[in-house]
Amino acid sequence: MLDAFLDFAAHGLANAGWLTMLVYLLVTTQLTIFAVTLYLHRSQAHRGVDFHPAVANFLRFWNWLGTGMVTKEWVAVHRKHHAHCETAEDPHSPQVAGIGKVFFEGAELYRAAAANEADLQKYGRGTPDDWMERHVYTPYPYLGVSLLLIANIALFGVLGAAVWAAQMAWIPFWAAGVVNGLGHWWGYRNFETADKATNLTPWGVWIGGEELHNNHHAFPSSAKFALRKFEVDIGWLIIRGLEKVRLAKVLRVAPSLDERPNVSLPDMETLKALLTHRFEAMTDYYKTVIKPTVREQSDAEGTRHFEAMPRRRLRRALANGGRWLDQTGKARLAAIVENRPRLQQINEYRARLAALMEQRRPESALAALQQWCREAEASGNRKLIEFAARLKRYSVARAQA
Repeated sequence: MLDAFLDFAAHGLANAGWLTMLVYLLVTTQLTIFAVTLYLHRSQAHRGVDFHPAVANFLRFWNWLGTGMVTKEWVAVHRKHHAHCETAEDPHSPQVAGIGKVFFEGAELYRAAAANEADLQKYGRGTPDDWMERHVYTPYPYLGVSLLLIANIALFGVLGAAVWAAQMAWIPFWAAGVVNGLGHWWGYRNFETADKATNLTPWGVWIGGEELHNNHHAFPSSAKFALRKFEVDIGWLIIRGLEKVRLAKVLRVAPSLDERPNVSLPDMETLKALLTHRFEAMTDYYKTVIKPTVREQSDAEGTRHFEAMPRRRLRRALANGGRWLDQTGKARLAAIVENRPRLQQINEYRARLAALMEQRRPESALAALQQWCREAEASGNRKLIEFAARLKRYSVARAQA
């Protein structure tokens, strides 16, 4: 009897080796990643895709089994993050709380935010409210992970507890730490969004496509995160596969920016495209106006460059109006711009372009856009003239899936 117990404790029912346990760990943790990104994130939080009830219920069950997270809580915390990104109201901004806090204690920040009942009611609307949610998933969030622990021990013996610990750490590390932390701190940016979101890598294959975080913040409701030809979103590939067998229905995909020929003055179609692609337009302005102008100014000044601020930091500050600078940095930026007319000019035009996109009345926004283009074309600044000519041709074209 004792020998049988010791044998079970050492090997479990599966009598599996290290390789088998490793494969099991990777399969189950990647399934958890997919359950989070496909169901909680793209479907529930942003309504970018609907899944067949069989798929949706399985993914919701797996979240309960593999993470203990409640759908309404996760959705509410994430929606609040988008509504108040990089502010004191953001549940997990490294710009506010610090990268160390979010990276190492992201799960704690999530739990604190999920405990706010007012936020759950405000941001958690539209999530499942069926019998299973009311009687199992919400009242017993830790029952699922406890059952997974029991199953692991039954399969692998005492080593199953170690496998379970890795499974429990997967989402807190990769989602709460890496995506919420590093995804707002380090990486590359396709779009000059109003936050600090970044793409960690162009190949979103390890954490379900969530690596493409800047793309997501530019078009939150898009079911597809890969928006450049060289980018890969494995989550989108799964959605497309499910769609082919009628187990998923894509509701929203980021539109693509098109250009029309022979447009002499911006019209409502131009304005619609500008508002739809506001982050892409500001990125275009940064790349074609700000960067070359700063480079030309720096080259003209020779070795002195910008004594108060490195050139790269100056470019980034001009791209967002100095939003992320402290008071000292803002004062330095103002001093640099004030003494350099060309920098002052492009900074003012950027601010005006951003402001007109915030106007509530389309007629007023269109009039401001037309005036902006007229003045840009008469500015004598070749970069501004070229940008205005391209801006007038903007139109919205549906992205090809």
